[in-house]
Amino acid sequence: MRDLADASLDGLSGLARVEAQTAALKVLVTGEYLDTTKALAAPELPSSAQEMAEIAEVAGVLGVSERSAGAFLGECVALTSRLPLTLAALGAGTLSWQHARVMVDETANLDAAGAAALEAHFLDPSAPDPARGCPAGELVPGRFRAKARTWRERHHPVSIETRHRKCAADRRVEFVPDSDGMAWFNTYLPAETAAGIWNRTTAQARALQGPAEPRTLTQLRSDIAATLLLNGSDSGDVGADVPVPRAQVLVTVPVMSLLGVTEEPAMLDGYGPIPPSMARRLVADGADSFHRVLVDPRDGAPLEIGRTSYRVTKALRQWLRLRDAKCSFRGCNNASLDNDADHLLAWADGGTTGISNLGQPCRKHHRLKHTTAWTPAGATKESPPGWTSPTGRHYPSEHQDWEPPHWPDSNLLTDANPDPGRDPDVDLLRDPFADWFQFTEGREPEPETDPEDPGWDPDSELPTDPFPDWCQFTAA
Repeated sequence: MRDLADASLDGLSGLARVEAQTAALKVLVTGEYLDTTKALAAPELPSSAQEMAEIAEVAGVLGVSERSAGAFLGECVALTSRLPLTLAALGAGTLSWQHARVMVDETANLDAAGAAALEAHFLDPSAPDPARGCPAGELVPGRFRAKARTWRERHHPVSIETRHRKCAADRRVEFVPDSDGMAWFNTYLPAETAAGIWNRTTAQARALQGPAEPRTLTQLRSDIAATLLLNGSDSGDVGADVPVPRAQVLVTVPVMSLLGVTEEPAMLDGYGPIPPSMARRLVADGADSFHRVLVDPRDGAPLEIGRTSYRVTKALRQWLRLRDAKCSFRGCNNASLDNDADHLLAWADGGTTGISNLGQPCRKHHRLKHTTAWTPAGATKESPPGWTSPTGRHYPSEHQDWEPPHWPDSNLLTDANPDPGRDPDVDLLRDPFADWFQFTEGREPEPETDPEDPGWDPDSELPTDPFPDWCQFTAA
């Protein structure tokens, strides 16, 4: 029976490749049809009329609406004219049709060079800076979209500040009726506002959970949001005296971007790239919940997290949030703030409390680990754990796609916010982290003993802070 189950999974894998190859053939045939009809079209026929005729014909052949046919023709044109690597991967069966559509969407507003660079980053192993972690085709389409969107935001020819200002003017609220007496209430907001609403409703929902509360976390979030909007207060029929815990927000922002010298996007935990002006507001308005993150100038990977406490358990949890960003199970989008810190190898079985033996699964996949034969393994300081299924198949983890920070020209450093009374020889902007090489070489190893053990000395495990004057630096 195990062999039969294994053979069935192999069959599904093979059929997925065939479906991708069929989709590629469908794109090529459609492209030939479009080229032929354009060659046959009368010279006096307007291009808009020709396009309408082509859409109507394809809609009739495929048995879909003209709107669906028009979208499909647009995707075919993009794949055959702008995205050769994507079309080749689709034909080889290593990329699904859903992945190809994501690539089309994320390159839609890029020029030819930008589209080629995004495509090469994910599909060309010989690219100057290829994507880290498992191949694009092994990510579920939703996670591939998130990674492609992150890369696009970092490398878009128009700054994220300019695009954000334009889109912020389009903020709105939408009401969409649904079946069974239900409806959707959607808001289109700046990311920091939406994240703040989400964190607040989640914190209040968790405060209400308990043995006497029958509602799920999802139901509580919905009820709290409705109460806040309709009553304009934190009480009402949701629950009396609801405590509002402070939710920590993890913002990774390049230091030069924090100072306004560059316009590099920052990263908001659970969301993705945000404009640097938004990151500066979050830092200025919520300094008590902001964690300083030093990144490696070579590749952008985190080196250390600023500590407000000497308890390593707290620091390790923050490091997990940086390393994983979400639940490490394949395709799971659950943000790190709602996940559990978990030993991969149990402490009772000899596991340590080091970062390479920790994961942060969501509640669902934490239960999966403890109730089935699914097993996480293979974590490192830079990589979250992958998962092995009961049939022995291994699904690699999705790595963070770190990039080295952008450093401005030296004249920009000395000219930023010029002060006639300031001595340029002692300008703090010259090199905020000059000793990072010594810092990385002198880091202490991960503790191999239990942080809760009274005999464990946390002070001896902490590396020397290479940048103790960071508060004065940011102030300057």
